[in-house]
Amino acid sequence: MSAPPKQPPSDADPEWVHQGLQATARKGPIATTLALLAWYWGDWPVFTVVVSVTGVLLLVNLWLIDLYAQRYGRGEAEWPRMLANAAGFCVLGHSTEWSPLVWTFLLYNMLWFYGLGPRSRPRLAVYLLIVLSFSLWDGASREGVLAFGLLGAFGYLITEKRASLMNQMVRQVVEQRGQLEKAHEQLQQAHQRAIAQEKLSSLGVMAAGVAHEINNPMSFVTSNIHSLYKELGRQPSLPEPLREYMEEVLPATLEGIKRVNAIVADLRRFARGDPEAYAEYDLNAEAQTALRLAQGELSHCQVEVELGNPGLQMGRPRQIVQVVVNLLANAGHATAAGGKVRLSTHREVDGARVEIRDTGTGMTPETLRNLFQPFFTTKPPGEGTGLGLAVAHGIISAHGGRIEVVSQPGQGACFTVYLPRVPPLPNYRRPKDESITEGSQPLA
Repeated sequence: MSAPPKQPPSDADPEWVHQGLQATARKGPIATTLALLAWYWGDWPVFTVVVSVTGVLLLVNLWLIDLYAQRYGRGEAEWPRMLANAAGFCVLGHSTEWSPLVWTFLLYNMLWFYGLGPRSRPRLAVYLLIVLSFSLWDGASREGVLAFGLLGAFGYLITEKRASLMNQMVRQVVEQRGQLEKAHEQLQQAHQRAIAQEKLSSLGVMAAGVAHEINNPMSFVTSNIHSLYKELGRQPSLPEPLREYMEEVLPATLEGIKRVNAIVADLRRFARGDPEAYAEYDLNAEAQTALRLAQGELSHCQVEVELGNPGLQMGRPRQIVQVVVNLLANAGHATAAGGKVRLSTHREVDGARVEIRDTGTGMTPETLRNLFQPFFTTKPPGEGTGLGLAVAHGIISAHGGRIEVVSQPGQGACFTVYLPRVPPLPNYRRPKDESITEGSQPLA
């Protein structure tokens, strides 16, 4: 999953604003100061005041205030900075008899207030009150004070509005980027889902082909062994070695052939892609079929089978086999060598239930919450698609049943499948709360 989009800095992030303005902001006072020094060159008393005030303000702005900001925060440091600049402005104005060049500092300082903490406007108001009040008291032209005061105030408001609009545009761009990334992620998931479905379809075709290829030679083997068994049975007397074959070896061989043929038939029926109609089926027989199909995943475990008397059910037996095969295979994967997997069937008042218990690794609460989500898997990449339990959920829900899971890390797991005697009509949707049982993890 891709990282969340980086959010734009907030309007109230004074440190970010300060760092962004620092490089450009230093050029304004330097240019204005050089203009003042050039203008008052030769008027040494005023020249000395300009140099002194400039040096003090540089020291305050570039060093002392930054130290203060590191200790108390950039927003709090702007108050002493504002007072220092207001005092320096008043001294320069008084010394130059309020030259228009000095009023340039006022306009320039207006640009500093926006973004430097949540109390930018109160600081701006205090700054203007100090500067304009002192200039009027000191004899500055009222017309000039009013003109530069209005220009500074509305310059700040325009700057604030423009920056706010640009911030809004940046946020919209970031949101659109996030939506595009989310859409891209969904497209990737859809692509992976299509690949997984194609693999499952190819696997079904391959399984049907393999079953068909096995079935042909097994037909010859079955026929020949039956013929040999019957022929030996017709003989009035047999030598001792042949009698042993007749009584022990051939019956055992026929039983093995019967098991192979049953597995092949189960595989062909399981891999068939045509829609399956509702039919009456024996749950115990389908459970045994699933056990034979999943035998390869359970060869390292001790398998215990306890088949009760669930009776006949109505539904799609091939799909029920698919569910039980999947649960048995998952139990086998979660159980170490020598562990136990137990399959049992039971009658219920209005149906039947199938239980698959294992002594495997168990599951965490987070895994239980996502267990039936499509493409969720705890297996390494390439070893699972995360579709098996999601498909099982859909099959059992379509039969009007539910699956409950009880598991804890290190204590194995128990999957319980509840099936009604007769499933609902295809257009029936069981309410979600009907599948919730206290003390279990229901299907989501």
